[in-house]
Amino acid sequence: MKRTQLLIATCFVLLILGLSQCMDAPPESALSDLRGAAYAGADACNKCHQDIHQSWLATAHRNTSASPSPATIKGSFEPGKNAFHYRQNVKVQMEQRATGLYQVAYMNDVEKQAFPFGVVVGSGRKAQTYLYWLDDNAFQLPVSYSVNAAAWVNSPSYPADKVRFDRLINIGCFECHGSYIERKGTQQEGNRQVDYFDKSKVIYGMDCERCHGPAAAHVNFHTAHPEEKQPQHIALYKKLPRQQQLDLCAQCHSGGHTSHNSIFYFKPGDSLSQYFSSAVQTGAKAGNLDVHGNQYQLMTASACYIKSDVLTCTSCHDPHVQERENLAALSQRCTTCHTSVTHSFTQQLPANAINSNCIDCHMPALPSSAISLKEEDKTEANANLVRTHKTGIYADQTKAFIEAYRKR
Repeated sequence: MKRTQLLIATCFVLLILGLSQCMDAPPESALSDLRGAAYAGADACNKCHQDIHQSWLATAHRNTSASPSPATIKGSFEPGKNAFHYRQNVKVQMEQRATGLYQVAYMNDVEKQAFPFGVVVGSGRKAQTYLYWLDDNAFQLPVSYSVNAAAWVNSPSYPADKVRFDRLINIGCFECHGSYIERKGTQQEGNRQVDYFDKSKVIYGMDCERCHGPAAAHVNFHTAHPEEKQPQHIALYKKLPRQQQLDLCAQCHSGGHTSHNSIFYFKPGDSLSQYFSSAVQTGAKAGNLDVHGNQYQLMTASACYIKSDVLTCTSCHDPHVQERENLAALSQRCTTCHTSVTHSFTQQLPANAINSNCIDCHMPALPSSAISLKEEDKTEANANLVRTHKTGIYADQTKAFIEAYRKR
C-alpha cells in the first residue's frame, strides 16, 4: 500500500514539474524560423554581430519590403497630398481608415473600390509600390510613390488613363524583395502562373540568412562555445569560388527567370542552374540588357570584369552598409585596380573631382525601359534611372558631369 502511494505521489510531482516546464517554455513559433529548424532568424545574429546588424538595418536590402504603416509608406496621406488623378473626375486616394491604410478609387467623388495596403515593396530610396491581398492571392495596387518626384504616381504595368486593381503578383516578386513567404499552392492559368500564399507567414526584407545561409547550427555552436572565435557551421563567402560568389547575388540581380526551385532556399555554394530553368547568360551573350535587374549580366560584360580574375560584386559593394550615395567611398574602390589613370579633360576640373567620383562618368544612371513612373498631369512617364553596371566610357554623361561640376 505504501509503495503504491509513493508511486502515485512521485507521478504527481513529475506531472507538476512537466506542466511547469511547459508553462515556462516559449511557444514553438519563438523557437523556430518560418523556413525551418535550420534557420535562426536575423535577431539571433545580433547577439554576436551587433555592429554589422545595426548598419544592416539601414540598408536597401533590409528595407526592400515591409508591413504597411505610416512609417514604412513614403507617400503622404494628408488631404491635398494623398491622391493621384487619372482624369478630372477619376482618382485614387490614399486614406487612413479605422481598419487600416487604403487606396480608394473614386469617380465623380463616389467611391467605387477600396483595397487595403498589404505589402510595401521597395526600400523607398527611389520609389515604392504596394500590394494588396484578396483571399490567398497578391495583387499590385494601382498607385505607387516616387521619392524623386515626391509624388504619387501610376504603378508600373498599369494603364495611365484608368483605374485597375487586377495585376496578379506571383512568388518571384517576394523572392527578390523578401526572405520568405509560405506558398500554399500554385497553378497555371493560360499564360500566367497563379500562386496562393499564407500572408501570415512572411519574413520581410532580405535578412542575414538569405546571403549567409541557414545559421541555426552556427548560432547554437557559438552560444555553447563562446570562446571559439573561428566561424563554425556557416558558409564563408570569401572562401567560395568566384562564380559561386557571383551566383549568390545573381539569384536576384540578373533579371526575371522561370524557376523550378524557389530561391528562398538558395544557399552559399549553390549554383543558379539548381534553381533556374534556363542558364543565365553572361556578358555579351546576354543580348540587349535593361539597367533594371540585370546588374550581373552588365557587370560581366564590362572590361573591368573580363580583365580581372577576382572582381565580384563585393569588390565594390559592402552589403552590410548603406552607402549607395557615398560616391567617394565607391570611387576609392575603383582606384584599387586603376591606380594611375589619365583623363584628357583633367585640366577642366579641380584636382580631386575625378578621384572622388568615378561613378557618374563610368557607371551613369541610365533610363530603364522596363520600369517607368507616370505623374498625374504629365503626358509622358518618367523613366526610372538606374546605374548601369557595365563600366565604360559614356561621352554624353561625362560631358554633363563636367558641365554640372563647373557650375558649382
